[in-house]
Amino acid sequence: MEQQSARLKRGLSTRHIRFIALGSAIGTGLFYGSANAIQMAGPSVLLAYLIGGVVAYIIMRALGEMSVHNPQSSSFSRYAQDYLGPLAGYITGWTYCFEMLIVAIADVTAFGIYMGVWFPAVPHWIWVLSVVLIIGAINLMNVKVFGELEFWLSFFKVATIIIMILAGIGIIVWGIGNGGEPTGIHNLWTNGGFFSNGVMGMILSLQMVMFAYGGVEIIGITAGEAKDPQKSIPRAINSVPWRILVFYVGTLFVIMSIYPWNQVGTHGSPFVLTFQHLGITAAAGILNFVVITASLSAINSDVFGVGRMLHGMAEQGHAPQIFTRLSRRGIPWVTVVVMITALLVAVYLNYIMPGKVFLVIASLATFATVWVWIMILCSQIAFRRRLSREEVKSLAFPLRGGTATSLFAIIFLLFIIGLIGYFPATRVSLYVGVIWIVLLLAGYLIKKRHQQR
Repeated sequence: MEQQSARLKRGLSTRHIRFIALGSAIGTGLFYGSANAIQMAGPSVLLAYLIGGVVAYIIMRALGEMSVHNPQSSSFSRYAQDYLGPLAGYITGWTYCFEMLIVAIADVTAFGIYMGVWFPAVPHWIWVLSVVLIIGAINLMNVKVFGELEFWLSFFKVATIIIMILAGIGIIVWGIGNGGEPTGIHNLWTNGGFFSNGVMGMILSLQMVMFAYGGVEIIGITAGEAKDPQKSIPRAINSVPWRILVFYVGTLFVIMSIYPWNQVGTHGSPFVLTFQHLGITAAAGILNFVVITASLSAINSDVFGVGRMLHGMAEQGHAPQIFTRLSRRGIPWVTVVVMITALLVAVYLNYIMPGKVFLVIASLATFATVWVWIMILCSQIAFRRRLSREEVKSLAFPLRGGTATSLFAIIFLLFIIGLIGYFPATRVSLYVGVIWIVLLLAGYLIKKRHQQR
């Protein structure tokens, strides 16, 4: 089964990597979560998504600079260790793994709920068990199989969004489905103006908007299994940002043009409303199919990301050495099995755990996302400082503006953390995040003492 001396196989093409990064950043945050941001900012949420997209692109370029220079499957955890020190790598790697586990728990639970819409008589746990085992089996196959599945799952999501945007344009310009009367775009300013809740409303929505871009960092993890990382990573990074902006900004532009912003999310999903406006009575079923593919895509990426991160951390000595074992296909099968087992236990706990306790744990994913992003940017700054001017000039995929650009993004993310603390509902994530970091510090010190004996 295993082959300890094997290496991860480079079986991911540019096509795979593009859609892995794109699919991981487009999920239920767009299909459902965007309604909350709209209610907070009004039409100016479009500006918030543009700002968030710019910062997400900076983070990707910072990661891309290091990934092209030194492709590693453990990605930002390895870079944090190499450029910031072992402690930074240890905390970053484990924080990312825990974040992905929590997100995966939510995704597998959501999958059971979505399937329950079509098959209400079937217990949710059967669907949850099925999807966990299926995704686990897929991740134990050749990495190319994973990439191909992720490509098609992401393709379905993207295709549906494009269809919705085109359908919305038909309503706006030609009045299709609206009795031939074009709706125009006046809804963007006739209900309190573009900044309906003031500039502060737009600013406060940034914390929700930024986390919609969470997941783009997985593109760094794919570098270790990319066929030609020096070409595929830059192409993927440069193509994803504008696509995300089109899908998020374009979709919300269409939705808020058709419906007054203060009605979005109050009478059902914006996507369902748009399809129903076209007279498509099966709108709910169509959306349910899309969110099912979205959850499958997310679970697939989560298992892949955690598996590769744990494998890389084990190579660095930050995780049990058993995680370094690879199958004949070059798959870190032990880490995949551990992730699947953890999901089975976690799903069970999710059903028996009181809602408030689970929300406290899930809120850590928010803190973890910002932590990982800041560590990526700090690593890029430390990486640049080690290079001479000649070496900087020779970088194959440099971040424009260098350390100054990364510093700008770090300041912005610290501001986002401040916004998290501003809201009582999200403030708990800061407290839980601090406790998590303290626990990791204690674990690192115990590990160091054990190694010194």
